[in-house]
Amino acid sequence: MKAQGFDPGRLADYLRAIGVGEQGNLSLHAITGGQSNPTYLLASGSFQCVLRTKPPGQLQPSAHAIDREFKVMKALESTTVPVPKMLAYCDDANVIGRPFYLMEYIQGRGLVDQSLPNLEHSQRLAIYAEMNRVISDLHAVDYVGAGLENFGKQGSYFSRQIARWTRQCQESKLPICQEMRNLMDWLPEHIPSDDETSLVHGDFRLDNLIFHPTEPKVLAVLDWELSTLGHPMADFAYHCMSWRIPAKLWRGVGGLDLNALGIPYEHSYVKSYEKRTGREAGQNWEFYMAYNLFRMAAILHGISERAAQGNAASSDAAETAAVAIPLAQIGWECATRHDIS
Repeated sequence: MKAQGFDPGRLADYLRAIGVGEQGNLSLHAITGGQSNPTYLLASGSFQCVLRTKPPGQLQPSAHAIDREFKVMKALESTTVPVPKMLAYCDDANVIGRPFYLMEYIQGRGLVDQSLPNLEHSQRLAIYAEMNRVISDLHAVDYVGAGLENFGKQGSYFSRQIARWTRQCQESKLPICQEMRNLMDWLPEHIPSDDETSLVHGDFRLDNLIFHPTEPKVLAVLDWELSTLGHPMADFAYHCMSWRIPAKLWRGVGGLDLNALGIPYEHSYVKSYEKRTGREAGQNWEFYMAYNLFRMAAILHGISERAAQGNAASSDAAETAAVAIPLAQIGWECATRHDIS
């Protein structure tokens, strides 16, 4: 715990003051890393919970907003969207030196490879059906009734996001590939006319879910760092990008024998979401895909710049950043298909 700069005595005092944990020594073990907020398994006697904090050091004001993570998960506790129980939020720097929150520790399966190599045909099909159910339920949440009406701006989501990521890339000192420049010009001219708003996760994917140890059931959706009010089809299409990304490239199932694996085809998966939500992807589906591939490429381009400067958080940042150009190329292919459909 000292290696993380935490004073165990002050943290123990805080836990006692809010009635969390048991008497005895505290232990703290890192359970995630990478580009996100540091997360630890905290044990106090037989009691366990998760402590999630901002990274140490100077940060941009809007970055690593763990207060937003706490707020959205707390609001979702009374909905059908599975989230851990929130235990406490603390912004008193005297406790561990930076803001943090405590939440229930969910024991279950963390699945990473979207081809689900260690599961059977029927199990894969059930896992994908469950993911579809959960994101459909998320987009059905009454965010006003949940007290999240001020959780983000309502309307014009695509135009705001496209402008944001375009500006970030243009301010970068690293070269931008031609396909990325094409998307910067193309996307603002093809924004769909519908302007729906819902609660969105922003990073809804397999490895941000905790599944029941043996059943195809999501016990918790994690990593709400990018959640906001936005367009539900942007959120859903982000979740579906893996069908377009080759398995050998990065986090994709593209090129795999989906029928043999028991993984639904993209069209079938989209139809299941449409049936559950009453929404239609329609003729704008390739736009939604192009937008998300552009957004992801822009994010990775930013990681690439930080890696070049030696400021990236994870050891594989340079390798991850190298995927930016191929993703932009796939995104431009989607835009081309949209234009000829």
